Amino acid sequence: MKKQVEQTVYSLAPDPPAPLERRNGERYLKLLRVGALLTNGRRELCLVRNVSAGGMLIRPYSPVTPGTGVTIELKHGQTVSGVVKWVDHGLVGIAFDAPIDVVALLTTSSKGPQPRMPRMELGCTAWVREDANIHRTRTVNISQGGMCVESSSELRTDADVIVSLAGLGPIAGVVKWSEGDRYGIGFNRVFAVDELMGFLRRHQQLADPCATS
Repeated sequence: MKKQVEQTVYSLAPDPPAPLERRNGERYLKLLRVGALLTNGRRELCLVRNVSAGGMLIRPYSPVTPGTGVTIELKHGQTVSGVVKWVDHGLVGIAFDAPIDVVALLTTSSKGPQPRMPRMELGCTAWVREDANIHRTRTVNISQGGMCVESSSELRTDADVIVSLAGLGPIAGVVKWSEGDRYGIGFNRVFAVDELMGFLRRHQQLADPCATS
């Protein structure tokens, strides 16, 4: 079983992130986004674990308590305000005062090089074809270079697969790792930022645009 890199995860869900499920196994590397936390007259850095339209999950460097009003700066000069809802083992769940546009948050200027997009949570149906077998799976997240799915049937590590996800068309890839019922699939090509952004916009507007019959 190959271990994963842990990165900041983004979601279009309207609800704030819930406390994390503790999964077995240690990850080799954490590549979490850094934000600025403003509360009680002080400003300090924090690590951002999850961001949704309705809130975020952070790891601050100083204690905060439920009910505390906070402001987070994720982009230079752009802040969002909210309230601490819960604290659990050093992680802090924040509910925003008003929903944010997650896709706009990730959109960069058209000038200059485009950075790679992070993982986006995406709970919809995906069909994974492995040789003659077709597996119905549920997506966990997606990025320009791959995706994570949950499957009740076993996928073979290093197997060549074709993923069918409505709105993106058939995607060729390879099963890179497995952890319980979760599987990481690396795409054979890297999606352009604009292509993946367009897909996420459609997903944001419809209930389940990638549900298939």
